[in-house]
Amino acid sequence: MTSAPLPIAAIVSSEPEAADALLAEFAMRLGRQGWRVRGLVQHTRRSGGKYKQMMLVDLNDPTSRFPISQDLGTGSSACRLDPAGIAAASIVLRNALRQKADLVIANRFGVLEATGGGLSDELLSLMSERTPLLLVVAERYLEAWRDFTGGEGVELPPRIEVLEAWLLRCSRPTGSGFMPFAEGTLCGTPEGFITAI
Repeated sequence: MTSAPLPIAAIVSSEPEAADALLAEFAMRLGRQGWRVRGLVQHTRRSGGKYKQMMLVDLNDPTSRFPISQDLGTGSSACRLDPAGIAAASIVLRNALRQKADLVIANRFGVLEATGGGLSDELLSLMSERTPLLLVVAERYLEAWRDFTGGEGVELPPRIEVLEAWLLRCSRPTGSGFMPFAEGTLCGTPEGFITAI
């Protein structure tokens, strides 16, 4: 007997910051329609074309923010990502697992996760509980993502109607039930899902 595929997906994009914005918009839209969405989205502020600050924002409490970039000075070319900030933000994903969310958003699978660090443990816990999980993967980390998920992660283009279709296909009922998406969006049937991609 073949087990059902894991309900995990990645928005694959060559422009991760645009995908971050799409992910945040999708989360807000779902929240307005009654879905229990938990997790983290990434916000990046730039100054003069350079990274100024990156932070993770708790979807359940937008006032809860976790800076994840280090100030290395204008002449530095080293990675600005702060592992301590990622570690602090991991509590949000652990809470999401306990809260039995309809969907958990985990911002990015990136350089830390590709080497077994960052939010890897939390992502694996969510996957083991078959919690619907959505995040962003930059193209350069796609092979690492495939290895991490054992090839079971769905890869999605950055289009909101495709995200809707994927979620409706893999969602599980809860006490509150699910509310339909607005008219004109995909219904979430396998045929509609495949057409959208």
